[in-house]
Amino acid sequence: MARRRHEEHANHERWLVSYADFITLLFAFFVVLYSASQVDKRKVGKLALAIQVAFQQMGVFPSSNTKLPLAQSEPMPFQDVQVIENVVRSQDLQRFVQPQNGTLSNAVLPGEIRDIQSEIEKALAPEIRGHVVNLNMRREGLVISLREMGFFESGSAAVRRSSEDAVERLAGVLKDRTEMLRIEGHTDNVPIHTALFHSNWELSTARAMELIRIFIVQYKMAPWRLGAAGYGEYHPIDSNQTAEGRGHNRRVDIVVLAPPPVIVSYKAGGEIAPAPAGKAPEEKKRDTRPSTNK
Repeated sequence: MARRRHEEHANHERWLVSYADFITLLFAFFVVLYSASQVDKRKVGKLALAIQVAFQQMGVFPSSNTKLPLAQSEPMPFQDVQVIENVVRSQDLQRFVQPQNGTLSNAVLPGEIRDIQSEIEKALAPEIRGHVVNLNMRREGLVISLREMGFFESGSAAVRRSSEDAVERLAGVLKDRTEMLRIEGHTDNVPIHTALFHSNWELSTARAMELIRIFIVQYKMAPWRLGAAGYGEYHPIDSNQTAEGRGHNRRVDIVVLAPPPVIVSYKAGGEIAPAPAGKAPEEKKRDTRPSTNK
């Protein structure tokens, strides 16, 4: 008698095995991607920091003079922790990237800027002693800080009458020079809302523009040398937690920009032709003479 074959029971859940394998592989794939991305961020951050420090040491990138006011009573924000960590890393990297020719300021800034500093120190000696004018040398040039308490009324863009003589002495030093000037307005973090100014942005910009107007109208400075910027409360040099610090932050900075490096071009035959710098822009005149070529 022939043996009867038993029918095998069909398993309809075998797809779960393949699905579980697929999910496991997909999870492992994304874990690897996440790990690689975190490593790349660290490497890119270290590379960017190293490049920044190296170029600052050579004077290509200007260093910031902005200080972050940190409140001791509140937890430190994450961005402040990152800034502090970057500063520590910069100090570590500076041990390996050494400046050339002594200090950075001596190697970067030309003698003309230092001559201007000496002249301004003589011209504004009373204001410097009275702590209403402060001079600070940065890689981008000389910063002349005019504090609000000596030059502007509170909440106003008008220059005090008592400071007009100081402005005249300052203009006397700067007007016959060829260096570019950037006028920067700064405030503290106390909000302002008046009929003239709805924010600190407007007040800081108006003060910079008022000083430019005085330089052009009264002292006949070349307009192409001047530029204005309003930074509001966002570039402090001191803490806004104290009245003294807020007074330091309310200022107008006149930045005497160091001239850019001379661009050297090579002509045929090995001749070197440096490009002129520090002159007013001139338009090329079109040659209207009739051509002699036939």
